[in-house]
Amino acid sequence: MSVTIYHNSRCSKSRQTLALLEKRGIQPKVIEYLVTPPTEAELRRLLKLLGITPRELVRKKEEEYKKAKLDAPNVTDAEILRALVKYPRLIERPIVVNGNKAALGRPPENVLKIL
Repeated sequence: MSVTIYHNSRCSKSRQTLALLEKRGIQPKVIEYLVTPPTEAELRRLLKLLGITPRELVRKKEEEYKKAKLDAPNVTDAEILRALVKYPRLIERPIVVNGNKAALGRPPENVLKIL
């Protein structure tokens, strides 16, 4: 099983999700997405696997959310994707990918359904 986690070590939910995987004997590929941000193409793939819209992947309480004016109702998916690439801190975390399935680790137990 090849599992990948888009991880932020400063986020408690991300750390809990990684620990949950490791407790189950899974050593995932860890992508520190703030260090190595996903490309727009990668984000599109993740959104498709998650089955959500770009707006649903945005952390709305971050400073960059207002800075990028993403709270406007007429912001397009393409504009949101560009903002997520520019401000990766806005990406909801953690994202766990297992093959052609993905889940947000909020709560961490959400990822169990794709293992």
